[in-house]
Amino acid sequence: MKKSLSYLWPLTKSYESHYNGKLEVTWINGRKVLDSQHANYSYGPLQEVLDLGLAEIRADRAAPILLLGLGGGSAIPLLRKKYNYYGKITAVELDASIIEIAKTEFSIEEHQPLEIICADAEDFVNTTSGKFGLIIIDLFLDLRVPEKFFSQLFWQNISRLLRPEGKVLFNAGINSAHEVQIDNLLENAGFDLNFRKKEEVYGSNTLLFAERN
Repeated sequence: MKKSLSYLWPLTKSYESHYNGKLEVTWINGRKVLDSQHANYSYGPLQEVLDLGLAEIRADRAAPILLLGLGGGSAIPLLRKKYNYYGKITAVELDASIIEIAKTEFSIEEHQPLEIICADAEDFVNTTSGKFGLIIIDLFLDLRVPEKFFSQLFWQNISRLLRPEGKVLFNAGINSAHEVQIDNLLENAGFDLNFRKKEEVYGSNTLLFAERN
């Protein structure tokens, strides 16, 4: 019934988050989306951006995947249903409220094998010893990516966690946000990765692709 009514007018449910303030899950035009105050977090334009990025990656579909930044989990059905990745997905999300939304509103636990870890992505990559064939980095707080996710140390850890043929997809900024940080990252890369930048994805986002030298 809600899905049918959503074609007539949006139906919204609000949640409070310690890290993200007010979050809204809205039925609109037959599907649910997750939004923060100023940005889409899952299943709307963000999913389209990640879809375009994944379409350009040729990674091992059986290898483990690391997803840094779960949101509502919209990358996961793309990986499973559209691109046929079947390796274990480890999703790391700082915000416990978002994890609960992903589970209850978007049934993300249907997409096994899946492990969801409530942790800071920086701390996780500092300490884990896992190896991954694909790492997706989507770590926005509202409209911005925290500065620490452009640091040399963070990217040294990302490189360390990649398998020899591993690939990285980084949703790095919206419009001109983080232009300086992105340029610094590309100019000072010293962690055995080749980068490629794609700007104005759907008119707004900058994606970085990386793989082993």
